[in-house]
Parts: sequence; structure tokens; C-alpha cells
Amino acid sequence: MPDSLPNLPELAPPGSGGLVRLPGSGDVPFTPRVRALVDTPALQRLRHVSQLGVASRVYPGATHTRFEHTLGVYGNAVRCLRSLATVNAFADVATAHDAEVFLCAALLHDVGHWPFCHPMEDLKLPNVPDHEHCAAARFAPGTPAGAVLREEWQVEPAEVAAFLTGDGADGGGNGGPARALLRGLLDGPIDVDKMDYLERDSLHAGVPYGRNFDKERLIASLTVHPEFGAGGAPSHRGLALTTKGRTAAELLVFARYVMFAEVYWHHTVRAATAMLLRAVYNRRAEFITPDLFDAIDGDFERRLLTVCDGTDDARLAAGLFRPGAGEGIYKRLAEFGPHEGAALFRRLSGRPYAQLAAVAEALAALLKRAAHVPADLAPTDLLLDAPPAHREVQFQVDVIGADGTARPLADVSPVTRTLATEQFDEHVKRVRLYCHPRLRDVLKPLDWQAELAAAADAVL
Repeated sequence: MPDSLPNLPELAPPGSGGLVRLPGSGDVPFTPRVRALVDTPALQRLRHVSQLGVASRVYPGATHTRFEHTLGVYGNAVRCLRSLATVNAFADVATAHDAEVFLCAALLHDVGHWPFCHPMEDLKLPNVPDHEHCAAARFAPGTPAGAVLREEWQVEPAEVAAFLTGDGADGGGNGGPARALLRGLLDGPIDVDKMDYLERDSLHAGVPYGRNFDKERLIASLTVHPEFGAGGAPSHRGLALTTKGRTAAELLVFARYVMFAEVYWHHTVRAATAMLLRAVYNRRAEFITPDLFDAIDGDFERRLLTVCDGTDDARLAAGLFRPGAGEGIYKRLAEFGPHEGAALFRRLSGRPYAQLAAVAEALAALLKRAAHVPADLAPTDLLLDAPPAHREVQFQVDVIGADGTARPLADVSPVTRTLATEQFDEHVKRVRLYCHPRLRDVLKPLDWQAELAAAADAVL
């Protein structure tokens, strides 16, 4: 290994030290200082925070935790460092300390998560922090994790916080060029987080889609973009891929596309997500308090059941978290996309959550006037769901040809461009209307394009 990256204990050859065995990932190096960080309350809490949240209502095996995922991300980080250490352009700027900050950030990147964090962040409520900034408090100076960073790793908590949030990690300030490169490897087009969650979520969901990419080939093809650091400062381009990694990158794009289509945005998973969001949104005043962000799954579920008790939202919470209560996951009534109900799709897609909730309530109010609709129809019996507009599967990464020419992956791979634009936008992003199970047979025959257009007219 080059002199600029001495043999850190975590980068020792496989089999030369302690290890942890993970499903799907194989062996992960487990040195004493890794163990010390893993044993802190910040990381141990993640044993009780599920990785996929409500997806387990559709895929019963998807009960794995953010703790398992964290160890998988760390294992990928080790593999990437071993590979990049052989790339002169990386070894020339990276130090052992840069690598240590990266490994600590990989281990701590999810400690800011609370249960069902990502859907809640999509609500864009003012008192809901983003989990990256929430994480910093869990390893701040004076905390057990902060003490381990300083004493065992000789890493300042502020360095890891800056790395996770991007503050000062862009090549300026206290970041430096190596930090900019490594941050892209933790949160970028081809990163250690995606490589783990696609593989792990697929494994536990019991589907093959997220495991059909060549991770070892992808990691081996990582390189530094030839334009990186041009002019004395890092450019917007950081890590890139050699041509040997093109096919592996295509497969990663495909894996992400299919996992969104079949798991993350499966129509029943989205129904459960819509139930969760509506209950949280309606009860937000009493439900969202600072201690919520320290909760584990059981705390979150009990609290939501309690604040919803005695309200129309009780059906939502019970359907999710009180199995056998006679409620259950809501059923799909209608679905709209670029080709089916295109006008409604364009009108509702990307709307703020408050507007979607208001349209659903307006729809319930309009239907109550119809003679054939049950008299007990509640405002929360109809839910409108539109996946976050900002979520994409496109990977903005360049492929470096044999002659040193850099070209975007989408240019050298038409299949990637098609999957990430036409296929994802036209076949995965959908606007859906759901109803309480007891109402589906009664409401299914209605002309939902007309009914929903009328409700939208009343609100938007």
C-alpha cells in the first residue's frame, strides 16, 4: 500500500484480524477501535430501528435493521479504500487520517435516523430535522461516541459531522481534496451506502433484483476523475469509473430501478407509507416533539397509536401497528401516470404534502354527498400518494476511456439513460388513490379521474 496510506488495521488483508459475518456481505473487519465505536449507545440504538420500515408489511423478511446496514456500509468502505489505495491520483492526496475520518463517517452515517425517518423527511415539516444534522448530536464531544472518536481514532467529532453534512468537506476549509473524493464515495453516484442497501434490502425482501450487480468489479474500477483538482482546487468532478466498470454501473442502475419499482415503491408499500404520513401529518402537533428523534421502532409505534386514539386517524395507526384490529393496509382505488390520466398526474405529481392531504379530504367531502357512499366515510378513509419528485435513479458519474477521455455514463450507456429517465419517470413514478379496505368494493366503480379532478379544482 502506498506510503501516503499506511497500513491501517482495518485495511489489513482479510483474515488477519477480528471479523463480523453479515448476511450477503461476508466478513467485515472488526478491529478493537471499530468495536469500541460500535458498542456506543449511538450505534447500538440502531439495532432497534428497522431499515425498511413499513415495507415489512409486504415483505415479511424485511425486518433487518439500520445496525446491520451500517456494518455493511463500513465493510464496503474498507473494500473501496483497499482498491483506491492502488490508484496513484488518490494515494497522492489521501492520508491515513482522511481514511480514518471516512471509516468513522461510514460507521456513524445513520446514527441520526429515527424510525420511519425518510418518509417523515418527505413531509418537509419545519420541526423535522434532516437526519445528517441530527446525527452530529449523537457523537458530539462529551458523548460516548465522541470520546471514542477522540481517544481511539484521534478523529475530531466535528470532522465527521462536516463529512456527513458536506460542510467544509468540499475541498475548502478543513476538508481538503481527499475528503471531497471520499465524501462522494459515501454519498454520491456510486457510493458504499447504495451498494449495501440495494444488496441487503433485496436479500431480506426475498427478491433477486438488488443483488444482480457486480460489486467487486464496480469497486475495482473506481478511479479519480482526470479533471479533479485542476487549477489548484477540486472541480465538480471527483470519483469516476474506468471502462471496465461500465457494465457493473449499468447493472447497479438497473438494480436501483427495479428495487424502486418492486420494493420501495410497490403499490402496497406506498399504501402503508401513505397511511403513516397522513397519521403523522394530522397529529403532528402532539406527535412530533424533540424526544421523537431519539425513539426506536416500538416507541414510535406506541406513541402514534396513543395520539391517534379516539380520532379518525386511529384507523390509520391501527392498520399499521395493531395487527388483528380489523383495519389493515389501505387498498388501491386508482392510479395515474404519464400515459394513464396524464392530466391528473401532471397536476398532482410533486405537490407539497399539505396540498395532497387537502385534495384527499376534499374528495371525501364531495363523496359524502352521494347516496351510495357509506355514511361513515371519514376524512382519513381516502389517501392520495405521490412519491417524492426529487427521487431519481440516474447516476451522474463519468467513465474514463482508454485514451483518458471522460464521458458521462448516460452518454456511453443508452440503456442507463433510458432506465433512469423514460422508464423510471413513466413506469415507476405514479400518483395513487387509496381507500380503507371496507370501502373498496363500493367505491371502485366510480369515475376517479372526474371525481379527483373535481376535488383538485376545489383545493388547488
